[in-house]
Amino acid sequence: MDLYSRLIFLSCLLIAFFIDALKIFPPLQKMEAFYITRMVICIVAFFASLFLFIVTANLMGQLPLKIFELKQGEIASPTNDINLTAGLAVIVLVYYVVAGVIKKKHKFLLHEISFVGIISMLVEILELVTRPLTLALRLFGNILAGEILITALLGLIAWGLPLPIMFFEILVACVQALVFTMLTTVYIATAVNENH
Repeated sequence: MDLYSRLIFLSCLLIAFFIDALKIFPPLQKMEAFYITRMVICIVAFFASLFLFIVTANLMGQLPLKIFELKQGEIASPTNDINLTAGLAVIVLVYYVVAGVIKKKHKFLLHEISFVGIISMLVEILELVTRPLTLALRLFGNILAGEILITALLGLIAWGLPLPIMFFEILVACVQALVFTMLTTVYIATAVNENH
């Protein structure tokens, strides 16, 4: 087994462990037959891990680590880099395309075989490209702008003026993670919706 297969196997074991741990509680045992399934827990785990990763990455930029000088670069928020936000957006893209193809099969992109259906498919493909692009650019731009603002204010007046902006950026970091996760939820919901 290669490293990737081992990581997938380990993550499945962890998810199975937490699902089995939920069975300890008697109220959850009664609800399990109706509401709690393995699929729902895996979906919630995906969204929760996405949200927590983005919040943690955003808040890392608010730590006062810029006072330490490095030989190269600086210690900043990982979401300050377009490569990380683009990678997260591609993960979301793959997730909602796979979910849509599993749910709708061949009708995910091509709803009907006609001229209008082909034009509709081209518009759907354009949406597939623009959704992750806007997710990545929104997160990247907001976090980068906040860090540039704080750095500029630290250069002007280092004692007090950046403090309210830093507290505001903590709120922005949480809101941006929430927006990214909520838009991911909407994209996946529209991909598996039967009426779409």
